[in-house]
Amino acid sequence: MRTTLSISCNSLSETKTLAGCFASCLKEGFVIGLNGPLGVGKSEFVRFVICAACGDDTEVPSPTFTLVQHYETASGLPIIHMDLYRLEQPEDVLALGIEDSFYEAVNFIEWPDKMGAFWPVNAINIYWSFGQNNARTATITADKKFCEILNAAIIKAGLDAQYID
Repeated sequence: MRTTLSISCNSLSETKTLAGCFASCLKEGFVIGLNGPLGVGKSEFVRFVICAACGDDTEVPSPTFTLVQHYETASGLPIIHMDLYRLEQPEDVLALGIEDSFYEAVNFIEWPDKMGAFWPVNAINIYWSFGQNNARTATITADKKFCEILNAAIIKAGLDAQYID
């Protein structure tokens, strides 16, 4: 069963806090889609998650031109960050050789709609939108158990999330 959480981030600091909560919930095999308009903060959120999971000194360049960047946590969990903005058709994703990573790593994928029918139905989807005064809203649709674990971390961190459904 899937459910949806909505989290307002009124500052970059709150986005970083949300990323830390998200990093604490990561598991092998997660596929996370990041949706939203250009400039909304998708790459920045992933950068915060990777630094929280791999260490604050981790260099996290945008994968806009390389398409795929690889990282590893201290415990050995692989994290892959992909930016599919430049793909022209869904079949192009097959040339990236990422199929195994869907089982062996945590995958953050910007512009997941570019994957078309190749997008996993059980993926975690994050929709970022602009709010007032530079605020952002993250709307996360995922497995109910994941949302419950994430919501507990969010409450503990002092942020506010609301279930939509």
